[in-house]
Amino acid sequence: MYKPKSSLVPVVLVALACAFVALPAMADSQARIVRLSDVQGSVEIDKNTGMGFEKAFLNLPITQGTRLRTRDTGRAEIEFEDGSTLRLAPSTMIDFSRLGLSDAGQRISEVNLTEGKAYVNWLGKSDDFTLNFSREKVQLNHGAHFRVETSTDKATFAVFKGDVDVAGPAGTVKVSKKKMVIFDVNDEDKYTLAKNFQEDPLDAWDKRSVEYHEQYAKGNSSPYGYGYSDLNYYGSFRNVGGYGMMWQPFFTGVGWDPFMDGAWAFYPGFGYTWASAYPWGWLPYRYGNWAFVPGFGWMWQPGGWSSWNAVPTYAGNAPLRFHPPVRPGGTVATVVVGRSGPSVSSLASSSMFVNRGSAGLSIPRGAVSNLSHVNGQVAKSGFVELRPATSLSASGPSTGAHSGSSPATDSVGMGRSAPPSGHASSGGHSGHN
Repeated sequence: MYKPKSSLVPVVLVALACAFVALPAMADSQARIVRLSDVQGSVEIDKNTGMGFEKAFLNLPITQGTRLRTRDTGRAEIEFEDGSTLRLAPSTMIDFSRLGLSDAGQRISEVNLTEGKAYVNWLGKSDDFTLNFSREKVQLNHGAHFRVETSTDKATFAVFKGDVDVAGPAGTVKVSKKKMVIFDVNDEDKYTLAKNFQEDPLDAWDKRSVEYHEQYAKGNSSPYGYGYSDLNYYGSFRNVGGYGMMWQPFFTGVGWDPFMDGAWAFYPGFGYTWASAYPWGWLPYRYGNWAFVPGFGWMWQPGGWSSWNAVPTYAGNAPLRFHPPVRPGGTVATVVVGRSGPSVSSLASSSMFVNRGSAGLSIPRGAVSNLSHVNGQVAKSGFVELRPATSLSASGPSTGAHSGSSPATDSVGMGRSAPPSGHASSGGHSGHN
């Protein structure tokens, strides 16, 4: 645990000073950990604990050997360290056969798509990515955005951005932007270049997700991209005298602390790690430390990029009756903490309450166009009732086309006391293990 800074130090200097630190790793220095960044509907994970598949939830770490599957109502997104993303459509299964480092420190990721449909938006800064599907292989060391689907009869590969080489039994085929290729699984995976690019109903969902990350990840000066877009959407940075650059989620209040909602998840060889229920809850629990700042409440101090925290850290004096997070023992089952437990995203309903002290819990990402403005209203009135736009979430489960550039919301009610639900909105926070 390191102490709060005693002077104003811009976060960019912290990032520059830590640009060459080690990547996040488990006990094995070559191992890596990435983030389960969005979960909708029925999604399951096998963490190699011997318990087989269990319910997956937001902010779970993904490690080498992890398997992930979505049911017919499920969707999921995985965020890699540089902000690259992999999205799983319903009825899809993947396994992470390799998440490691080369001897030179280059990140190496290999994913096997066993069945179903996946979207990959690879930013390609310096990392190596391999995707295996059917009997085909895609190896990337450059940026690309594509969709791949595999079944017992055929496999389809469609490119939105970049040029991608797909290698298989019938040879290697280059697929360019707005082109697609179809492989015949029953005939040695012989391929045919499609005459026309065929859109998929889920392309709109993938596009909104990519746009969300691109919009809110701007200005990132940290060494890592995973989770940064959520920090900009759900909260704000500010310089605080005696501490330096600090981040705080919107909708915090007296009595809120960052460790009140989440779960402990067990990983072989690593033990228990904290998984926050908050939609922004990745970077603030993996790096740096929390501090209780008089006049502001709990705030996160970026930094500490050289170590990956399984147990979130805090520094300085904590308020009375504060209970620091403590790892459980004697079991490998998931241990839920707090009133809300693990978080599963959902499309917001026609009416949503946003309460003081909720810290963004139950607000689907992208659902509200200006959370900063809503934060000001909630600070004055205790809660605000919103009517989000339909088909609004950047990660929402609507399969239809999305129109309009930004989701809009209208405040329809304000009050001095929160509704009876207190902590969660009617937007549907669920997902207890």
